[in-house]
Amino acid sequence: MTTVLKLGGSVITEKNRPEAIDRSALERAAASIATIRDRVVVVHGGGSFGHHHAATHGVSTTDGTRDADAVRGIHGAMKRLNEVVVDALADAGVGAVPVHPFSAASRSADGALRLETHPEAAMLDEAFVPVLHGDTVVQTGAGATIVSGDELVVELSAAMDADRVGVCSAVPGVYDVDGNVLDRIEAFDDVADAVGESNATDVTGGMAGKVRELLSLDAPAYVFDIDGLDAFARGEDVGTRIG
Repeated sequence: MTTVLKLGGSVITEKNRPEAIDRSALERAAASIATIRDRVVVVHGGGSFGHHHAATHGVSTTDGTRDADAVRGIHGAMKRLNEVVVDALADAGVGAVPVHPFSAASRSADGALRLETHPEAAMLDEAFVPVLHGDTVVQTGAGATIVSGDELVVELSAAMDADRVGVCSAVPGVYDVDGNVLDRIEAFDDVADAVGESNATDVTGGMAGKVRELLSLDAPAYVFDIDGLDAFARGEDVGTRIG
């Protein structure tokens, strides 16, 4: 069994304050992940690290830059956050190791993402837990753009033939227009009027982007908050099932 789990940047950082870690939430999440008995790939978002720097430089999943200082700034921020996440997982007893997408991915001119996943598969085979993150990636004809954690979740889930996918977000699931958590989403049109962009600085599409990406998966995907992470780790249905 293989699980791909994303920790949202809004969960593990204080997203409205530049480069601020939510230590208690991160340690709580790490303790939950340590109980998962499947092979696990972890992806984390940018939160107040990557999103802040990307917004400052005007870089997104579609808007690129050829400014090497901007690339180093965004990538450097994400490496700092990744180190903190990997260390927290290690302290909880997880065999976590870092994987930086800037050196493992690229986009074609039309924006299609290419991610090298053989190293991650080998890591899983050797009982490591690869930990990836949103990052900058070189895009043909555009310099460098952003790859979101949600995109990475999709690529990794397909490549690893994942059995379950989890997205630990700041909300307990996907809300309908009345503010109720939906049990299941099977098509984007079902929630098009309800999902929107995140309130904090986010250059990767907010909840709308998450739903669109997760609907493309073959494996069941779940959106939930940190209160649901223990249940997800036990293999239970939690939050909103997508797909």
